[in-house]
Amino acid sequence: MAHTLTSEIDAATQAKAFPSSGGEMFGEYFAPGKSWNFTKSSLLDARARRILENTALACSVDAYPFHMPLEAKAGPSVIADGHPMLMLSSYDYLGLIGDPRIDQAATEAIAHYGTSTSGARLLTGTLASHRKMEQSLADLKGTEDCLTFSSGYLANLGAIYGLFGPGDRVIIDEYCHRSLHDACRMTGVQVQRFRHNDPQSAREELQKPNTANRTLIISDGVFSMDGDICCLPDLVALKKEFGCFLLIDEAHATGVLGATGRGTDEHFGIATSEVDIWTGSLAKSIPSNGGFIAVSQEVAIFLQHASSPYIFSAAVPAASVAAIAKGVEILKSEPERVTRLRRNGDFLRAGLQKLGYDTGLSETAVIPVVLKDEARTALFARRLRDHGIIAAPVMFPAVSQGLARLRLCVTAAHTMDHLEFVLDVFRKMAAE
Repeated sequence: MAHTLTSEIDAATQAKAFPSSGGEMFGEYFAPGKSWNFTKSSLLDARARRILENTALACSVDAYPFHMPLEAKAGPSVIADGHPMLMLSSYDYLGLIGDPRIDQAATEAIAHYGTSTSGARLLTGTLASHRKMEQSLADLKGTEDCLTFSSGYLANLGAIYGLFGPGDRVIIDEYCHRSLHDACRMTGVQVQRFRHNDPQSAREELQKPNTANRTLIISDGVFSMDGDICCLPDLVALKKEFGCFLLIDEAHATGVLGATGRGTDEHFGIATSEVDIWTGSLAKSIPSNGGFIAVSQEVAIFLQHASSPYIFSAAVPAASVAAIAKGVEILKSEPERVTRLRRNGDFLRAGLQKLGYDTGLSETAVIPVVLKDEARTALFARRLRDHGIIAAPVMFPAVSQGLARLRLCVTAAHTMDHLEFVLDVFRKMAAE
């Protein structure tokens, strides 16, 4: 099947170039010669000018790289603009999107519960299946309890905003996901950033004089833009030495790290209880939507009654709950998917490095190709589309200026034929 896919992609790219999505999405808004002049009193202030000018430039050369509409379910291959394309930026790490067992579970849940809970969890939105699913997540993570939210972003907001306040302090890795930084900003905690994955820098921040009641250390388990793994043993040691609390976001680590995919703790052989708060996504290795907080039962009970995103957001619908539960079940019973994912990541990373590409700090399924210049990155992604490959470009403010990159994500569903095809295309691109 993989050989057939790459043959179809080759045929399609010879017949027709893949258009960018800008023209269809924005209509005539970015007409030639259009300009913008925002004032302090405008609804959009001066910050909007850079975004609109860059978007106009990308559309003018048919290289707008975002919002590509897919025409069927995701997976290692997708259909876009009527053509088969190889997906190289999907978070479907375990290759479970489209698994018939998960689709059937979701369909049966809709037949039983309908498409919506029509309520927030604290009021009328809790289904019997919610608690069963949350207990399966707690069992996977090795915690007493677990709460789910309608997104991973809200789970991070729910944990930090629900537990901490302006009288507290956060020591956070500078490369942590935006949701964690936003949660700190909204909570009003005192924020001190430490250099990426640098325990000595974290120590220096912890030693600074402060008046905080409590201190929380925050890190991603796997960093979403660089694909490297946090220094968890060092952070646990610092937590104990300074009497802090520790939060680890497992969004890109669940299903990825450890022999069975339990996450960062399993990768390092560290007891789950050494970390006070685990958060994560249910829209990546687990092919559904939502986010989770895995904690002690006592903390879970408190958050159920004190976390605004939990109390005031609609509950995760039954179909998503069923998909989560079945995804966790498959992860537990098929750890070979984790092994295959790791093998695929190692193969593609080594191949790109051999071709001379800068893959940054990557050591997982997230493999950046750091091109630095934003225009070059957008054009590179555009040319990849003409070769039948979707690879998401990442630019400022998602990464610092001068560090623009393609963010490649391998999955357990990619075959060697897929990955060799990718390397062949990158080899051709390097020669152009």
